[in-house]
Amino acid sequence: QLQLVESGGGSVQAGGSLRLSCADSSYRSNNYCMAWFRQAPGKDREWVAYINIYGSRIEYARSVEGRFSISRDNAKSTVYLQMNSLKPEDTAMYYCAADPSGSGAVCTDSVRYYEFWGQGTQVTVSS
Repeated sequence: QLQLVESGGGSVQAGGSLRLSCADSSYRSNNYCMAWFRQAPGKDREWVAYINIYGSRIEYARSVEGRFSISRDNAKSTVYLQMNSLKPEDTAMYYCAADPSGSGAVCTDSVRYYEFWGQGTQVTVSS
């Protein structure tokens, strides 16, 4: 069964960096689009970035573009989110997710297509 496990969250000051990891021991997610979402208290879950199965198609939300970088290592069945120049407004629970629909070549930022989710990792950025 596909199970996603996030790690790497923590507390940092504004301007700092964190790298989140999302591991899948089943290796099934290698065939799926993968994405990161985040959810702050009292707000809807927000798409952050996605990456296709080849690593050739990557998109970011405008709020993080130029500061965050998504990547994947299929040999380790792990997806990463490198977060630089963090801001207090980046504070949220971060979730990785897998979309099993389609070929995995073209991804979506729509939460409803992502069937598998991790438990989340908290990121807190202080000013």
